[in-house]
Amino acid sequence: MEERLQKILAGAGVASRRKCEELILGGKVQVNGETVTALGTKADPDVDEITVDGKAIGTEKKMYLVFNKPKGVITSASDPQGRKIVTDYLKGITERLYPVGRLDYDTEGLLLLTNDGEFAHLLTHPKHHVAKTYLATVKGVPHGSELDKLKNGIMLEDGMTAPAEVEYHDIDSEQRHSTISITIYEGRNRQVRRMFEAINHPVTKLKRISFGDLFLGNMKRGLFRHLTKDEVESLVKLAKQAGKSSAGRSAIKSPDDSRIKAVEEFKPKPKPRPNTKPATKSANAQTTTARSASGKPASTKATAKPASKQAARSSSRPTSKAKPAGRAGANGSRNRKAGDSRRRGK
Repeated sequence: MEERLQKILAGAGVASRRKCEELILGGKVQVNGETVTALGTKADPDVDEITVDGKAIGTEKKMYLVFNKPKGVITSASDPQGRKIVTDYLKGITERLYPVGRLDYDTEGLLLLTNDGEFAHLLTHPKHHVAKTYLATVKGVPHGSELDKLKNGIMLEDGMTAPAEVEYHDIDSEQRHSTISITIYEGRNRQVRRMFEAINHPVTKLKRISFGDLFLGNMKRGLFRHLTKDEVESLVKLAKQAGKSSAGRSAIKSPDDSRIKAVEEFKPKPKPRPNTKPATKSANAQTTTARSASGKPASTKATAKPASKQAARSSSRPTSKAKPAGRAGANGSRNRKAGDSRRRGK
């Protein structure tokens, strides 16, 4: 069955897929005697003769190792400066193995090696976000708010980091150093060191203790062991699941709670509801502002206007005092007596 040439080379253990692409572009790969430089070229390993630098590729047995890399060792298959490389520790291994990802010169801990290009590609591709956990010994004791910056993602010179899982692992009694457990889902160059430098707590010692669900355990520095079939299948399954779930994950950015709170504070307040209760009128005042027929608002004086001018005049006249009933009665009786006497004299 025909497949892309770089995939065939990686599957044969020549190198990682990316390195195989470089070999093709460099004119070092031949198919049936002809040099191929196009990355889209396909071939059938069961039919075509494929060579690299004139040597025919073979189908090597797949090999998967976990290695406890010491500090001061180069994660590479060769070093022009003559420093120690990881393959110097693989005694008895004749297959051509290459690292899955990298650990920098001063970092120690778990490192995978394989000749399975597809396996290496699956675990290191950015879209899969396989978890890697480190123990970082740093200067001083970072405050909880500083660790929150790492949890939420922190800006580095090459962009914002993905959210990380961070917690205290150990604190020096004199608080000169502390060890922080940090799990990241990316593979940038010296990423963990740069993250702690960004919060002003530089790393003095860094050790990777797990890759996916594979843990270093008590393996001594400089030693390696073969992965079991179950461990290999578990890593492959984990990488594929992480690749599917990463589509729904944010750009590895988490919203800042303070920014969310600020947005909420600027939300417009709801308008007050209009008062639907009827206004109450005072017995001595008008509270309505209804307009009169002329269009002018009615007066709002404290006292009500009289109904008419006549009523106003009558209401303004002083009231005469009534005569006492006894005096009026006495005068009336005198007048009657005088009238009677005049009638008798006639």
